[in-house]
Amino acid sequence: MIQKKAGPLFYLFLVGFLFVIMFPFFWQLVASIKPPGELFGDRAFNVLIENPTIENYIRVFSARPFGRYLWNSFVVASTTTLVSIVIASIAAYAIAWVKFSGKAIVLGIVLAVSMFPQIATISPIFLFLQSVGLTNSYLGLILPYTTFALPLAIWNLTAFFRKIPYDLAEAAKVDGASILQTLTRVFFPLALPGIFTTAILVFIAAWNEFLFALTINTEEAMKTVPVGIAMFQGQYTMPWGEIAAASIVVTVPLVIMVLIFQKRIVSGLTAGAVKE
Repeated sequence: MIQKKAGPLFYLFLVGFLFVIMFPFFWQLVASIKPPGELFGDRAFNVLIENPTIENYIRVFSARPFGRYLWNSFVVASTTTLVSIVIASIAAYAIAWVKFSGKAIVLGIVLAVSMFPQIATISPIFLFLQSVGLTNSYLGLILPYTTFALPLAIWNLTAFFRKIPYDLAEAAKVDGASILQTLTRVFFPLALPGIFTTAILVFIAAWNEFLFALTINTEEAMKTVPVGIAMFQGQYTMPWGEIAAASIVVTVPLVIMVLIFQKRIVSGLTAGAVKE
């Protein structure tokens, strides 16, 4: 098959597309190293910085417990990801390969759970967590985060498990492997790209979640990064430079993580896209 060479219009479109996608991040970076005097007035829209400074980054960590916010977000997001992937993998295997009645109903219920808006469920979830003493705790965020992450994880992993030939499971069964051994030694390794991709999506969603974190954890020491940044605003002031610096600090680890594991993410997203 002869492949056509991309023309100049394609590359022009690609450059324009990348510019539109990256411009908000670039503008945040510029704002984060501007002194307060260049963030307002006529110089606010200048890309060239007359007096670049890292003072905004220093104030982010010195004026408030931003390091604690980062740790809280990391603990909650990583634990949510681990729990969601373990539960979703088992559920996806059962939905994909175990024969039982009502499978379509189960998938429908899973999909329905993901359709509930967070604002409609925050009140009963908060009252429940308050009654069992889980507000202002990691577990108080991990539970609702996992609840909303599981539908996405189950749907994604079910599609990946269905792409694995079931003959491999039959061969493992003949060799005397149990269902758990078949799952961990046959299906998990083959579905690793899909599992990894789903884990990245769940981690990013948990890392960026705002509403539950704002409502459930109100103590300063238990706030996550999105809530901590939202609280930068004072009664009469809006520290745009510090907000921009904090957003860069929060975004850079995710960008690095995606760049490092981009091959696995792409292979996971495109697994099964080509019909054999």
